[in-house]
Amino acid sequence: MLKIFSTQLSGVFKKIMEKESFEMEDAGRLLAQAVVGDGSVYIHGFGEMQGVVAEGMDGEEPFPKAKRYTDEVVISREDRFLLFSRHSNDSKAIKLANRLQQLDIPFVAVSTSVQSEEATLVELADVHIDLRIQRGLIPDETGNRFGYPTLIAALFAYYGIKFTLEEIIQEYEDDSEE
Repeated sequence: MLKIFSTQLSGVFKKIMEKESFEMEDAGRLLAQAVVGDGSVYIHGFGEMQGVVAEGMDGEEPFPKAKRYTDEVVISREDRFLLFSRHSNDSKAIKLANRLQQLDIPFVAVSTSVQSEEATLVELADVHIDLRIQRGLIPDETGNRFGYPTLIAALFAYYGIKFTLEEIIQEYEDDSEE
């Protein structure tokens, strides 16, 4: 079963790389505005996606200029946000996205895109990265599926954004030295 899961997960990673590479580059550029400027990058995860926040803040290689977001934090227009949610129609994520739009603070959202009558993170975010996990990866005997690795896929997207951001910062620093 683990072999099936591993094969399917590799397929998810491949889809994200192929279909979301431009969005990851745009995300890196947007977040670089805060990193090379006077802002901070607030990372916020909803539900299990708090695991990405832990990696970005407490991991071996923390995200540049990252801070944890709470409702008490005072944010400014120089700040940028990186939001993670299982689905693009998560009501708590939508609430924060609407607040960021009202404050004119650009943000990146990472979630699986789902259809909705209301605006979702896909429409609200300046950049949206689709995790493309619509169902579990492993079928069972009754036709159901299980093994829903949204956190693993979100971490993969996180690293894609982080690596892109670090390349942009390095180019900026190299240009500044010349």
